[in-house]
Amino acid sequence: MYYEGELQDTKEVMEDTGIDPIDLEPKEGLALVNGTAYMTGIAALTAADARRLALCADVCTALATEVLNGISSPFHPFLHDVAKPHDGQIRSARNIRWLLKESDLAQPYDQVVEQAGTIEDEEFRELSVSIQDKYSLRCAPHFIGTLWDALEWAEQWLETEINSSNDNPLFDVESEQVFSGGNFAGGHMALAMDSLRTAVASIGDLLDRQLELIVDEKFNHGLTPNLIPDLPEGHSDKGLNHGFKGMQLACSSITAEALNMCMPSTAFSRSTESHNQDKVSMGATAARHTRDVVELVEKVSSIHLLALCQAADLRGAKQLGNTTAIYETIREEVPPLEGDREMDKDIQSVQTLLRNNQLLEDLESKSHDNSLTERGRHSD
Repeated sequence: MYYEGELQDTKEVMEDTGIDPIDLEPKEGLALVNGTAYMTGIAALTAADARRLALCADVCTALATEVLNGISSPFHPFLHDVAKPHDGQIRSARNIRWLLKESDLAQPYDQVVEQAGTIEDEEFRELSVSIQDKYSLRCAPHFIGTLWDALEWAEQWLETEINSSNDNPLFDVESEQVFSGGNFAGGHMALAMDSLRTAVASIGDLLDRQLELIVDEKFNHGLTPNLIPDLPEGHSDKGLNHGFKGMQLACSSITAEALNMCMPSTAFSRSTESHNQDKVSMGATAARHTRDVVELVEKVSSIHLLALCQAADLRGAKQLGNTTAIYETIREEVPPLEGDREMDKDIQSVQTLLRNNQLLEDLESKSHDNSLTERGRHSD
């Protein structure tokens, strides 16, 4: 067991602290192991981490919109609260709108159209600027929203499961009856984890696509190729740095691994124990695989956040909106990339900030209502 931050022998800790072992009564030992406690415990912790990833994806989308001088109108309330009111989609768009407040980098649609100019007497002409961003930006609330919504019903199932009797047989004390059933089956946990795993992996894919836009000079609206340091002409190191090229490759590889794990575990139910247990949930497998995918997408998110901060430095970090809190928290731990260096520890540092919720705590405090990750609908 972990005690005082260290992995220690459970028996020794109990002896040192004067805790006496519990003497189990008949059937109590079986009740501890003959249910869904294992899969549900993993699922509960995994869902909590996935909720942080949902907000992190909103943050990444807002930052990506800023550093790419993207358009803010795809997050307008009309599109989400009125025209297509899925709860998670509404939440994601609302979060992104708040994050883009006070931003001098994200552009309103009218401004972009004005820059594009009018056709006048021409039948058509090729625009000098794009009046629509790529799907990974303007459709982001539709993808992130599925994770927010998956979390809502998955957590409802989790709460029901945690507060249920999962043993067999069960005793109704009032009627003095014994019921032999199947409350140990983990069907709800298995399906919840299979669905959540797919939603989380999809977010990893979304962030990976955003990162590609940021590092590719064909799409990043004037940022340097691979976010290399913007060195002056004649500098001895100019042209010698790889910037975030390796980080983008790593991010793509990790994303592929996460997507590869999305085959539903529930589809692989096996018959066991001489066909007594002829239909099983595979809930523990589903929960473990979802835990693995969440950890992979944490790495994807960390790489993306590092790239976003580098892009903000190149674009002008002082022009960021409410995303400034995220930028500053990361910069307290990781300096800008001024020349090629090992970046594995940088990834670990940001992933630790994300896991400990330190990265998002200041942001939620600044939002004044703590509603960024809270369950249920909220207005602006």
